[in-house]
Amino acid sequence: MSGVPIDALSKKVALVSDRYAKRCDIRRDDDWYALKLVEEVGELNAEYLRLTGRGRTKGKTIPQIRDDLGAECADVLAHLLLFAQNNNIDLEKELREKWFVYLDKNDHD
Repeated sequence: MSGVPIDALSKKVALVSDRYAKRCDIRRDDDWYALKLVEEVGELNAEYLRLTGRGRTKGKTIPQIRDDLGAECADVLAHLLLFAQNNNIDLEKELREKWFVYLDKNDHD
């Protein structure tokens, strides 16, 4: 999916989330988006701790844990996109204004 605009990713993620919420009868409000993002970051941290030998492996191999870590990264990104969309945040604009301005500078810091 390299080169896919954030807006397009957000729309696809929202479709999946809408289907999941409908199927599981989940009511998503402002708090849900924030709390779900935190939950997913916690799951990412748990996999990282497993991968780095600071958490129980639960019988998984390192390649399995690495795969789980990648899946949790996807969950965090998806829920960040959902959170931003729910709060009318233009992530592409925010990245341009907060991060990418440093690419335009001529200094070499």
